[in-house]
Amino acid sequence: MYHPVIAEGGFYLPPSRAKKIEAPANWSGRLWGRTNCDFGPNPACETGDCSGKLACNGTIGTPPATLVEFSLQPDSSKPSFHDVSLVDGYNLPISVSPRGARCSPTPGCAKDLKSHCPPELRVTDHRGSVVACKSACLAFNLDVFCCRNDYGSPDKCHPSMYSTMFKDACPAYFSYAYDMPPPLYSCVASEYVVTFCPSKWGLDSHQPM
Repeated sequence: MYHPVIAEGGFYLPPSRAKKIEAPANWSGRLWGRTNCDFGPNPACETGDCSGKLACNGTIGTPPATLVEFSLQPDSSKPSFHDVSLVDGYNLPISVSPRGARCSPTPGCAKDLKSHCPPELRVTDHRGSVVACKSACLAFNLDVFCCRNDYGSPDKCHPSMYSTMFKDACPAYFSYAYDMPPPLYSCVASEYVVTFCPSKWGLDSHQPM
């Protein structure tokens, strides 16, 4: 797969606005949203930050951050794949709506995970408000949560109380590395609409704000 930086590696998107970006037909990569960014003298984003830069240019955002992952197929007769993942934690809900025949949207979340995040997973700002929710792997760095070493296969790495909580809030997302059945979506589509913070909570939430 082809992994060039698209959309200059990042951009500012005001509320209720849209931006069209182009990707190569065989592109594979990830998208995420950053929140409460300040690109002044001491640039930084509260969540999803990439060294305080607006254009990440291939730098992976600092977790926790909700990820949209794409693997595009250059053959227009074959399906491309996408998913929304909480393996690196959660900072905001995201929905994905493919534009194509027989394509189903990946909805947003049924609940705001920041409101339901247990204390041991919370990321808070200077006021004590929860701004993101870590995954168990990110919070504890244990093999049993990260699905590695002795737990590096689906038959060894099972859902935890934390991934189950993630799944309850966002059923259409990957809640941990070996989420089964994999919430991987396939579709023959030439365009995808990615919505950050859909307008309502619920399993049918895929409308923009």
